[in-house]
Amino acid sequence: MDQPTRIIAIRHGETAWNVDTRIQGHLDIALNERGHWQAQQLAQALADSDIAAVYASDLSRAFETGRYLAQAVGAPITAQPGLRERSFGLFEGRTFAQIEAELPEQALRWRKRDPNFAPEGGESLAQLYERVVSTCERLAAAHTGEQIALVGHGGVMDVLYRAATGQHLQAPRSWDLGNAAINRLLWSPQGFTLVGWGDVQHLSHEGLDESST
Repeated sequence: MDQPTRIIAIRHGETAWNVDTRIQGHLDIALNERGHWQAQQLAQALADSDIAAVYASDLSRAFETGRYLAQAVGAPITAQPGLRERSFGLFEGRTFAQIEAELPEQALRWRKRDPNFAPEGGESLAQLYERVVSTCERLAAAHTGEQIALVGHGGVMDVLYRAATGQHLQAPRSWDLGNAAINRLLWSPQGFTLVGWGDVQHLSHEGLDESST
């Protein structure tokens, strides 16, 4: 019987738009200074891990985070558009407050987590779920008995958590989707299971003078 694939799932480091609560979606926003630091700390924390391959969203905030990790563990990194954030169409570039003010009806359906609602030009939650799960299953199936890292976005991490715990798409989120947190899952042909979530111990000295650490 095939052994399960061990997965380390990681959301990219921080960007200026994360700080501004501005919707990024498929827009290619780079890591900010803190995001680069988070990615470096993540890479150091996992440097001794036996990771066979790193797969990252092709958006630079995720790919750059993955590149730090790939260099630290000596593994190849491959861009995977299937690990991109949800496409938010008309919402992209707007803050949460602007969406509430300018598009109140769409904002309400978004807030209620309507699985079939897609912002104009974007993806629904149901479409995001299908894309992320099929991408991650395909990558995991190619590495049975090995450990891989998947570097994506908040929406991607949310889908993986729901897939591993059986939470419905409309269930309120009670779990963190922290930047550069370490999340661990297993995959077998029966599906995903949760091992550990939201480990940010490697970021615990963020309050210190970062230039001296």
